[in-house]
Amino acid sequence: MSRRPSEARSSRGPRGVKDADPNFMTSLARGLSVIRAFTGVSPQLTIAEVAKISGLPRAAARRCLHTLEELGYVGSDGRRFSLRPKILSLGYAFMSSTPLAATLQPVLERVSERVHESSSAAALDEDEIVYIARAATRRIMSVTLNVGSRLPAYCTSMGRVLLAHLPRPEMEDFLARARLKPFTERTLTSREGLRRVLEQVRDKGYALVDQELEIGLRSIAVPVRGVSGAVVAAMNVSTQAARVSRREMESRFLPALEQGASEVGLLFVR
Repeated sequence: MSRRPSEARSSRGPRGVKDADPNFMTSLARGLSVIRAFTGVSPQLTIAEVAKISGLPRAAARRCLHTLEELGYVGSDGRRFSLRPKILSLGYAFMSSTPLAATLQPVLERVSERVHESSSAAALDEDEIVYIARAATRRIMSVTLNVGSRLPAYCTSMGRVLLAHLPRPEMEDFLARARLKPFTERTLTSREGLRRVLEQVRDKGYALVDQELEIGLRSIAVPVRGVSGAVVAAMNVSTQAARVSRREMESRFLPALEQGASEVGLLFVR
């Protein structure tokens, strides 16, 4: 890939900071932005690198790292910082408190076994997708993907499914603010073009992204609906473009995904 997915938010700093809101804790928002700066691509970062990725002043990044280190969430060799195992307790709180990930995991494993490719599920978080469950058969991206991994929504199949099913005002707000950077020469970076694609995704019921995030990677995704019918997540199958054509993805992978999404819906009803 030509750049780190986290760069999509590197210059914004903590989103949603409202100076007029007396209940908003800027220090907490800054601390969370520092945690999110660490990824599988760069698990060790200097203070300057954390400041650049999070969009924070260097002094603020240093104080956040010091606090996280004192609490045991971050370690340091004196120059570079990295997350410590204690950080997993934050993710476990989500995984253990929501039935969605637990419901999706066995379904993804069945889909993956059926098509012999990796299958994942993700939810939308601001302008990115966050992986909440995954059944991997092989590594097909240059970046290792695990539960908690984040990717830009606009150029991923699961992201486009989730964006397409947002209420119209929210989708338009995303299109107005999103930074549509090219990850490959195939990446769609036109706002009007993306709007048309999202309309097509909503009409067709699935999204197929062909080498827009990384050359050689194709992915197809469908929505996962809750009891009310609202889209709560997306499921996908990813594969290497050299092995599987777009037509085969639609003819073989799409039915398996649609069946899996239906199973998740039935499990939520019970």
